[in-house]
Amino acid sequence: MAPGVRIEWLDETDSTNEEARRRFRAGEIGPLWIAARRQTAGRGRRGRSWADLEQNLYCSGLYSLKCTPAEAAQLSFAAALAASDVCQTFLPDRNVRVKWPNDVLVDGKKICGVLLESADAPGKIIQLVVGVGLNTAAAPDIPDYPATSLAGLGVKASAEQALDLLTVRFEYWRSVWAREGFAPLREAWMARAHGVGQRCVARLSQETLEGVFTDLSSDGSLKLEMANGQTRLISAGDVFFPGALE
Repeated sequence: MAPGVRIEWLDETDSTNEEARRRFRAGEIGPLWIAARRQTAGRGRRGRSWADLEQNLYCSGLYSLKCTPAEAAQLSFAAALAASDVCQTFLPDRNVRVKWPNDVLVDGKKICGVLLESADAPGKIIQLVVGVGLNTAAAPDIPDYPATSLAGLGVKASAEQALDLLTVRFEYWRSVWAREGFAPLREAWMARAHGVGQRCVARLSQETLEGVFTDLSSDGSLKLEMANGQTRLISAGDVFFPGALE
């Protein structure tokens, strides 16, 4: 466990992100990680439900930050890097990659997702909730979203072990971000990025685009090179790589 960071385990909650929001409203300032052995209403990005499988890791970190909302959002990359560090530690011989905007893949299959949210805060303080779901024991069966787990790859690692390591690695990347800004996180993320130079489909709220994923911008947006030579910056959406395992 990272120094100065508390961890609290719950037997059951609706959602660790929602529990984090409640703790903020009750006066908690963090850093605190809340984990649950069972979630009854877990969710992913865009309100998607999150499968509740026994012995997987469901957790949320609570952080009070003095920065802008855009700067706080950069910590989604810190969370993805931290989760990929955890997976690479347990799976040293496997291909662990990060996929924009918030997934961790092992051999092309999803093993972890990240969901950042904020709670209402007074003044210039950002109350950030860092939600992480890691398949330690089992993988959900979701059409078009191939998934895997540590156990499915032959690794016996408990959710507790994974969370202890996750807090250490997240604190490392958060400290780098606090000292040096987003640039070193961007560089590290790109070194692990899935699909660079490959054609992809970006599904946005109002349109669907096709192009080649070429880079990550200085603010974390995905750079998509279109067939007409234009470059589009994608700040929110879902990205798919047709013909490849996601």
